[in-house]
Amino acid sequence: MDFKPILESSYREILRRYIENSSEEALYQGQMFSRKSIEQQISPEEIISIHCKALKELFPNINPDILASFDFLIEFMMNYGLAYQEHLSLRDQQFEIKSEIEIAASIQETLLETPIPELEEVDIGAISIPAKKMNGDFYRFVQDGNSISVAIADVIGKGIPAALCMSMMKYAMDSVANSRKNPNDVLTNLNRVVENNVDSTMFITMFYGIYDFVKHSFTYAAAGHEEGFYYHASSQSFEDIKTRGIVLGVEPNFTYEQYEKKVQPGDMIVLLSDGVTESRTENGFIERSVITDLIQSFMHLPAQEMVENIYRHIERLQNFEIRDDFTLIILKRV
Repeated sequence: MDFKPILESSYREILRRYIENSSEEALYQGQMFSRKSIEQQISPEEIISIHCKALKELFPNINPDILASFDFLIEFMMNYGLAYQEHLSLRDQQFEIKSEIEIAASIQETLLETPIPELEEVDIGAISIPAKKMNGDFYRFVQDGNSISVAIADVIGKGIPAALCMSMMKYAMDSVANSRKNPNDVLTNLNRVVENNVDSTMFITMFYGIYDFVKHSFTYAAAGHEEGFYYHASSQSFEDIKTRGIVLGVEPNFTYEQYEKKVQPGDMIVLLSDGVTESRTENGFIERSVITDLIQSFMHLPAQEMVENIYRHIERLQNFEIRDDFTLIILKRV
């Protein structure tokens, strides 16, 4: 049965009543008509056509230009409908991708989770905040007898590819456990893993150190990673932790240099990603001295409270807009 003639007749009568007295009853009937139209799958442009036909019948002498404007409106609504359907489709896809990213971020957080060791000899604090859902930074602690190894890495890149790369690095580190006693050997082996398994457009920086909490020595090596700080309690001064070594994945046979420091009571080792030193305010990148000043202002606190307070302060400096993954680690000899 063709319902269109019935709909046209009903619409004409509703429109006539509304034009005559503008009653609430006519508006209510219009609402019921719209629902009926949806049930019959009448499109918006067809409704406009019904409206135009009703006007001709109610007002035979209506200005032709007014009627012509409805032809324009019909074309407009047809294109609007197509655009709106496309918008809904893209929105649904966006919601689906967002949901999948949130699940992936949760899985990544679980995969990369590493407990912060609690030791009598050294106080440790660590914080890692992703700029987006997925984290391109990575840190890991492994306690082994009288020593603890600490790694901090940063993928040159962001988003899901960087996050996947970081997840791979965790398992790559587990696979080179036999070389863990020498930081330079760890980086040499990881460099081969990255070169063989990571896309040539993606590189990883890493700092790897071993703290012997019996001898209180810190042995370390780095692969193009952001320089950290060493705090000397005796002179209450900071120095940059300088290293030599190219980023992982560039040259497969590169040999990394190894360094060692004796750690005195009260001394601190500060490791970080470039998301800390490249924090930006309206005046540009913050100076490294800002970070050391913050460390000094909070050094009376436990290490974990130190890193959390430093992060909150830098977050405020950036108007709560972290633009890069932020990772900060502090080891303080008690």
